[in-house]
Amino acid sequence: MFNQRIRSVMEPHKLLTAPPETTVSKAAELMAKRNVGAVLVVQNEQLIGIFTERDAVFRVIARGHDSKTTLLSEVMTTAPQTIDPDKTFGCALLMMYENGFRHVPVIEHGKPIGIVSSRNALDPDLEEFVSEAQRRKHIQDIR
Repeated sequence: MFNQRIRSVMEPHKLLTAPPETTVSKAAELMAKRNVGAVLVVQNEQLIGIFTERDAVFRVIARGHDSKTTLLSEVMTTAPQTIDPDKTFGCALLMMYENGFRHVPVIEHGKPIGIVSSRNALDPDLEEFVSEAQRRKHIQDIR
């Protein structure tokens, strides 16, 4: 898997983008709905930042900001590191490890086309197991 090209590992349907004037609350709602941990902040089809679940905790909640009025542009990571879709997934994992983040935007011809995360490294069978366990817990919580 580590030698596979990012293009074959990333899940383009999980790409979530939003303009910088989106509120944190709206972004979190979209992230939850799509079950993703990051949103790429895009303006004029260009990546200008990334907002992750960790940003929500450390830059919004921990600092007492109101998620309904705080804009992504105020709390996003600006000019995030990116990767080309023809690089290997191992290269992306090394980048994440060395820099202490878990999401890397995939850029082709200057435009975001996807995102890879450390979660992509999970064995597909393990990921399926975790998903089933979460589904069962949710059913138990409802009862």
